[in-house]
Amino acid sequence: MSGGPAERESRREAGTRVRREVLGDDHVDRAAAGADAFTADFQDFITRYAWGEVWARPGLERRARSCVTLAVLAALGHERELAMHVRAALRNGLAPDEIKEVLLQVGVYAGVPAANRAFAVAQPIIAEIGDDRAGTAG
Repeated sequence: MSGGPAERESRREAGTRVRREVLGDDHVDRAAAGADAFTADFQDFITRYAWGEVWARPGLERRARSCVTLAVLAALGHERELAMHVRAALRNGLAPDEIKEVLLQVGVYAGVPAANRAFAVAQPIIAEIGDDRAGTAG
């Protein structure tokens, strides 16, 4: 992740665009508003690197990136980020049934406790914003 100021700015712009498209303006605005002298460099880093480098790559569609992200976050027990990415997965076109399948896969490969916790995190989000998508593939 090297490059000069122009390249870093290009990644920041791409990352901000992708981050807003995937997570929504409200989330990105809250993160930016919450940044201070201690966390601003980290916010810039994840915008440029996670969103401007990885999520912006053409190698996988966003639906696939969401599936991978859900599985990894669930397997590692990162519940807060998992909740955020369940919402993002719905925004990226995954149906609740597809999210369920990802979490079932987590149960096989990362363990039932990890999947159990992931289902507990995802269930209220699906109930809140995903009911109208239940049973449909995006």
